[in-house]
Amino acid sequence: MEIKEQSITPKSRTVEPEDGIVVTENFIAVIDVSTSKSPVRLDPSMSNGRLCMLLISEYIRLASPQSSAADFCDGLTRHIARKYAGSDIARLTEHPEERLTASCIIYSHTRRQIWMIGDCQCLVDGQLHDNPKPSEAIIAGRRAEIALHMLQSGEATVASLRHDDKARKAIIPELIEAMHGQNITYAVADGFPIPMDKVRIVSLNPGRHDIIMASDGYPFLETTLAASEKRLASQLSTDPLNISHFKATKAYIDGNNSFDDRAYVSFRIE
Repeated sequence: MEIKEQSITPKSRTVEPEDGIVVTENFIAVIDVSTSKSPVRLDPSMSNGRLCMLLISEYIRLASPQSSAADFCDGLTRHIARKYAGSDIARLTEHPEERLTASCIIYSHTRRQIWMIGDCQCLVDGQLHDNPKPSEAIIAGRRAEIALHMLQSGEATVASLRHDDKARKAIIPELIEAMHGQNITYAVADGFPIPMDKVRIVSLNPGRHDIIMASDGYPFLETTLAASEKRLASQLSTDPLNISHFKATKAYIDGNNSFDDRAYVSFRIE
């Protein structure tokens, strides 16, 4: 495996990134955590998202090279679940917004497979593969409608929504409700059993392949880091609220690097 490019950029200029990249002899992975929607913290020193990213990173470095996708998901679930020791599991079952939650995409060199656990994206020889959450586009569209109404009615300006994204605050209940589908209607890594029929597996033929894996902080995935950054910069400049041709569940807040953390890794296999 030959790493060509990799980069992690936090959305905030003052907080450590929650997205992560792991590269070992056997696995390459990008981890994209769920933005916290609850003040509850399992570790007071960091967000649940960053803790989840660190746990997943730790597990990838421990995982057997021979693991199947199912083996990997089972082991990862147990690894995260250990952090819930002493917690109210019944409450975590009813309140998924309080769990450690992330999507992750993993390349297994031994299996020559890409495993997509949750909302992930990759390019394989220029062809896009993704695994979107069922309700994400609907809720993002709802937020766009709310923001547009605020702008048209004079209730808000682009500048005010970049300072205080009231449209996102309006959809938080919908985002939390959608999280009740975790590991039921879609897969995530959250310490609860992962349904394998919701994990997308991309099997690679023998021979050379160029692969790019990235978190959804890149709304438009290109074949180079520079090109992906350029597309992102254009999006942030022309539609900072993410309510036009690209709709997201959050805006580009003034003073941040972007609307979300972002991670990008490109590599070649033979």
